[in-house]
Amino acid sequence: MRTREFEKLVAVLQERKAQIERNLMEAAREVESAGEAEAIDEGDLASIGADTQTEVLIAEQQLCELREIEHALAKVKLGAFGICEMCGEKIGIERLRVKPHAKYCIVCREAYEKNLSNLRHTPHRENTHTANFSY
Repeated sequence: MRTREFEKLVAVLQERKAQIERNLMEAAREVESAGEAEAIDEGDLASIGADTQTEVLIAEQQLCELREIEHALAKVKLGAFGICEMCGEKIGIERLRVKPHAKYCIVCREAYEKNLSNLRHTPHRENTHTANFSY
């Protein structure tokens, strides 16, 4: 990867990290202030609860992305940025432009997603054997 492209991707990661950290701080303030808000009636309480739940879900998603970005920035320091964690090959520059914190190349990502899909659609049975308790 060219140095200029590499530096640009690292800058994108750092900017996104800073943005998420700001978002998380703002979300925490909003959730805290929602807890202090005076509700007039049950409708207000329901609205406050729904807004708080939405803020928490968004914050969880952003926290997950923040961890992925921090992982990518750690890989920068180790000299492993842009290397697929599954096959060890270089991740395509096009993929990194779209998702600079990508862990996998596109081929391995597709295999990973297919495996997840198969796991979700596999029926789980607690007991696959029929016990015979007749004496």
